[in-house]
Amino acid sequence: MGKFIVRRVFLAIIIIILGAFSVYAVIRLLPTSFIEKIARERATLPGGKSYAEWLKQLNAIYRMDSNVFAGYAGWVTDAIRGNFGDSWVYNIPVTQKFKDVIWYSVALNIVTFFLQTAIAIPLGITAARKQYSKTDYSITVIALAGISLPSFFLATILKFAFSLKLGWFDLYGIVGRNHEFMSSFGKILDMSYHLVLPVITLTMLNIGGLMRFTRTNMLEVLNTDYIRTARAKGLSERVVINRHAFRNTMIPLISYMSYLLPGMFAGSLITETLFRIPGIGYIAYGAMIGGDIPFTMFYSVFLIILTQLSLMIADIMYAVVDPRVRIN
Repeated sequence: MGKFIVRRVFLAIIIIILGAFSVYAVIRLLPTSFIEKIARERATLPGGKSYAEWLKQLNAIYRMDSNVFAGYAGWVTDAIRGNFGDSWVYNIPVTQKFKDVIWYSVALNIVTFFLQTAIAIPLGITAARKQYSKTDYSITVIALAGISLPSFFLATILKFAFSLKLGWFDLYGIVGRNHEFMSSFGKILDMSYHLVLPVITLTMLNIGGLMRFTRTNMLEVLNTDYIRTARAKGLSERVVINRHAFRNTMIPLISYMSYLLPGMFAGSLITETLFRIPGIGYIAYGAMIGGDIPFTMFYSVFLIILTQLSLMIADIMYAVVDPRVRIN
């Protein structure tokens, strides 16, 4: 196991390096030069340097005066030291802005992850057990609706119904007007209250795929010979499902769920923007439309690292869930 983890970590590092280089190369090849834009803006300031002087200085700072390989090598050297530069949009170090906003996204996505898992897997198992029944068709309709609805449409419907019509929730934001005057526990409740609609939106969008995946794999397992043998022995349906069938469904489920967490962090960009939750997705969106290359690079590498961590955890969990899996 130790050798496998070392090899897997080494492979993940290679993938992260190549992925980050791809993002860096694409940014370097963009037809619009955001550095020229910044140079023009700074050149208009009174008593400032000329456009040519600013352009030369900025190109040297961001290594745009060298080739893409040398520029990327310099970026990696700074990144290893924890220096990702200053955000052009937010005017503070990229890592500082990340620390300020990441916990909003963590809270939103972790709650969504556990909630959708607690809903989708039991419903998928129930649909498989009652194949072609009204229950199965109802669950399938819910799953397909969740898969098909665009996030902006669902968020708009929820805000219209629960914010405008019923007045139960605020339209935007993570805190209320009196947040600063609340106790510590009151502040937590206030933030939780403002996260209800975003969590519902992300949960409804994500349960469909997991529900259908669980149903499909459970149906495949339920039709195997050893399940029929277990039933012929007189074992209760609960034991057959929970101890025999579901355990053998976990391998493909782990593989599927390993993509959920990084997918949610990337997909929550739209939801955070619609509800103006100041998480990493919303901040990254503002950085990208503002041409903030340092923050965009950092956010892209963050998603690549998160994906590789999820896949490594999934690989290790294979052997934990199913003893038939052997790592050579």
